[in-house]
Amino acid sequence: MPVPDDWAEQLAGEFEDPYWQHLRTFVTSERRSHQVFPAAPDVFAALRLTPFDQVRVVVLGQDPYHGPGQANGLCFSVSPGTPIPPSLRNIFAELGADLGCAPPATGDLSAWARQGVLLLNSTLTVRQGQAGSHQKQGWERFTDQIIRAVAARPQSTVFVLWGQSARTKRALIPTPPNRIVESPHPSPLSAHRGFFGSRPFSAVNEALVAAGQPPIDWCLSPA
Repeated sequence: MPVPDDWAEQLAGEFEDPYWQHLRTFVTSERRSHQVFPAAPDVFAALRLTPFDQVRVVVLGQDPYHGPGQANGLCFSVSPGTPIPPSLRNIFAELGADLGCAPPATGDLSAWARQGVLLLNSTLTVRQGQAGSHQKQGWERFTDQIIRAVAARPQSTVFVLWGQSARTKRALIPTPPNRIVESPHPSPLSAHRGFFGSRPFSAVNEALVAAGQPPIDWCLSPA
């Protein structure tokens, strides 16, 4: 699946750089000899569902899920019918505590993406069962440029940085005009260290309203 045209226009310089050809060759080779997630048509799903000029919020993840049937191209999200992973379960628990949203029926976050929430992983592919296996091959350089392109716009964007990996991206985000909402990661290893109780969803909406934008409807279809 190619990069959508509106995003490709913003990222044109990346495709001329040697690292991009290396990255494409690497991923193609990996797919020939291993199971790679997400499926090729979903690699740029986040960009497809959230056009460049409609981005209002950016949520940064790290790797796609590496279990069968999990990764769908949106960070933290899984497709309907897929069991909800632990980090996403904790996100939903905090969503309920923060805004009173009922537990969702599925882990599909595409409704957020369609409202202008860019659900971006820093690495866009992974080998099955091997977390981090596609890191340091060029994806981070590409997604850093996505962050820079969004952050450089005149309008304010809210960046949600959960965990140390995401928080390293602060240097790419000028504030103001942008706003940053950050906390420990929602994984079971760290959620109790400050993610729970951080109320990120109301914080994002408060920042959007302060910037003259409508809030996100974070509540998803209930079970």
